[in-house]
Amino acid sequence: MELFKKNKLKLYIKYMVSNRCKIVVKEDLKRLGLHFIMIDLGEVEIMENISEEQREQIKIALLNSGFELLDSKRAVLIEKIKNIIIEMVHHSDELIKINFSNFLSEKLNHDYTYLANLFSAIQGMTIEQFIIAHKIERIKELIIYGELNITEIAWKMNYSSVAHLSNQFKKMTGLTPSHFKKMKDQRRNPIEDIGILTDNAGAKN
Repeated sequence: MELFKKNKLKLYIKYMVSNRCKIVVKEDLKRLGLHFIMIDLGEVEIMENISEEQREQIKIALLNSGFELLDSKRAVLIEKIKNIIIEMVHHSDELIKINFSNFLSEKLNHDYTYLANLFSAIQGMTIEQFIIAHKIERIKELIIYGELNITEIAWKMNYSSVAHLSNQFKKMTGLTPSHFKKMKDQRRNPIEDIGILTDNAGAKN
């Protein structure tokens, strides 16, 4: 599938979900003698047009680093949905206060019903479930940091109340936030693994 215009190539990359991932991908591209114009979560734009052989080299290099080069339009769209959610939940100062379905639809220029149905069909979970899973992981992080109390965390994560946050946290983890805070073994999941177990493949490919 042609994903680029002349003199520019846009690559879409699965499991690229953090600043650390960006650094690893940059190094992979440098080793292959390629120059990037832009690098973001799940997306890289490089200066060169490449041959099929070079594309295969990129694919192998990314696989060796734990990533996956995407080719299908549906896979690219799913990854864009994931990365918008990850960016908003994990890398923004606060969650957007507007309707998220409208935000996602405008950002990707697709009807939300189409995005939601596609996501559910491929991921085996709804967009809402994916958002909640990431919000809970972010809440764990904020609890461990200890810089905010639970009321402040509820406000930061756009919950209507502490009770709402606590109920959702317990439903997802089996623990209350206060119990989690007291635990010596405060386990968190890597961002790239959240939602993976319910993927149709069941695991990373």
